[in-house]
Amino acid sequence: MNIYIIRHGETELNNKGLLQGCDVDSSLNEHGRIQSYKFFDHYNKYPFQKIYISNLKRTYQSVKKFIDFGIKFQKLEGLNEISWGKYQGKKNNLIKYKKLISSWSNGNLNDKFRGGESPLDVKKRQKSVVKRIINDNYDDILICMHGRALRIMLSWLLNQSLSNMDDYPHSNLCLYILKFENNIFRIVKKNDKSHLNE
Repeated sequence: MNIYIIRHGETELNNKGLLQGCDVDSSLNEHGRIQSYKFFDHYNKYPFQKIYISNLKRTYQSVKKFIDFGIKFQKLEGLNEISWGKYQGKKNNLIKYKKLISSWSNGNLNDKFRGGESPLDVKKRQKSVVKRIINDNYDDILICMHGRALRIMLSWLLNQSLSNMDDYPHSNLCLYILKFENNIFRIVKKNDKSHLNE
């Protein structure tokens, strides 16, 4: 199985440096729409058999041209972004935010903001989603999801500790390519943005 995973295109909250968790259902801004068009222009001839997206509209908007092209898709709540709880919509340079990220790096993976999710909470819901995707048994799929959720998923798919999740950089409409073979995931391409430069 060839698994193409993209982060959604830019939203205005991304542009303003605001935390945008699963309870903030924002739309792509103009730049994000351009990013989605560029990705489609580059990959519209790739034989994706199915697209998986989160329940949040920014993922749907990022792959809409593929869907309009006739590729079947499915919304899966397990692909949603992490919940930042009471800090959703707040600046991402807050001291409390930086302390939480540092705490995760130090292995405290149950830590979370009040009303939010921990990395272990996100991993738990992602595992059932990945099982479903594998059982669907397609050869070539596209997944559109979210930044922090992407880092968490890559970590455990590649048998790394979630405390190392920041080893997987990302930006809006970046691409990771994974190969799933003999029950093992491996990275083929990491944080690729070449399609955005065309």
